[in-house]
Amino acid sequence: MSVLILLWRNVWHRKTLSLLTIFSVAVTAAVIVLLLLYQQSVEVGAEKGYGPFEVTIGAKGSATQLALNTYYHLGAPTGNIPYSLLEEVRANQQVEAAYAMTTGDNYNGYPIVGMEPGYFATRYGTETAMASGKLYAKLGDTVVGAHVAKALGLHIGDTFTGAHGLVQGAEAVDDNDEDGEEEAHHHSFAYTVVGILPPLLTADDRAIFTTLDYAWAVHALDPDKPKEVTTILVKPRSLLGAQAVKTTYGGVSNVQAIYTSKAVADVVNVLDKGSQAVSGVTVICVVLAACSILLSLMAAVQERKKDVALLRLIGKSRQFIWFSLLGEGLLLTLVGLLLGLALGHFGSYVSREAIFDSMGLQIQSWQFLPGEWWLIGGTLLVAVAATLGPSWQAYRVEPLQLFRS
Repeated sequence: MSVLILLWRNVWHRKTLSLLTIFSVAVTAAVIVLLLLYQQSVEVGAEKGYGPFEVTIGAKGSATQLALNTYYHLGAPTGNIPYSLLEEVRANQQVEAAYAMTTGDNYNGYPIVGMEPGYFATRYGTETAMASGKLYAKLGDTVVGAHVAKALGLHIGDTFTGAHGLVQGAEAVDDNDEDGEEEAHHHSFAYTVVGILPPLLTADDRAIFTTLDYAWAVHALDPDKPKEVTTILVKPRSLLGAQAVKTTYGGVSNVQAIYTSKAVADVVNVLDKGSQAVSGVTVICVVLAACSILLSLMAAVQERKKDVALLRLIGKSRQFIWFSLLGEGLLLTLVGLLLGLALGHFGSYVSREAIFDSMGLQIQSWQFLPGEWWLIGGTLLVAVAATLGPSWQAYRVEPLQLFRS
């Protein structure tokens, strides 16, 4: 009888306990894979999230709130700043490019963003060749992100009307309620889809872009009042230039200028703390899986002492006994590990749309990460450690055990 045949018979003989062991390993591996994919998406999102715009200028308030709203289209803006400030920023010798942005409306929960068209070429370069259609050129034209087009089934030529607020529904309306005339004008303003962006793998995939002046037209801005924008995105000429721009405009009344990278890093640090808490739970899962393997094999040794003695009696070596039990633990672990890897990637694939909708994070579900090699190696080492004790017990069984009551 070969070791492989004996392994299969032993596993099949104890189906319930074997399945429980495989299940515990699979769940642990799946959780770790999900955590690795989540961490990788956070890192990529932080790296690509704001492009070359190292400085962001907006209304005073939370720096992280300003960065999240501007580049990830999450949360509410900190307020508005004078449109006239844009020309001052562009005239600064330390500024290579600057673009204004207006927000405040949504369509079916996806933000409508007023943005100057030059933003796309500055941030993405040649990547913004339209998947179909063209960039907007006049008031009412819109370009939709790849995710929005897919989720809402939008095509070139489709028209729609927006809603006030950043999230669909009455709860999205801010504290400054519009009067009846402005509300009617707001809902009668029609947008036309003229272009669909290719997948950019950033939060821009879940936004609808239009001309900067949409907010002034939709909200019936009084021509006598000065125009305002939500944010100014600044690409400085150098790191020293970024410092100069921040210093210059950070002191303007009711205006803040932030280092975008620092604000995004602060958000990532908060997310990392959450990941550390999940990592603690994962460690507990690993320990439980190891205990499951250990208990399973200890029960097997107690159950098979006479079988082991019989094998010894017919001439099987101690090494054969040792490797049969060690192999059983590794087989159960390997099956659970492979199942867990598959479940982790499949789970991330199923949940990727919901995560992107809620957090703006792009999870590359089928990407095999370097950390998974560590997961495979570490899990097998844990399995070997858990099987050493039971394997040693089986190794020490004498043939005379067969004749004991």
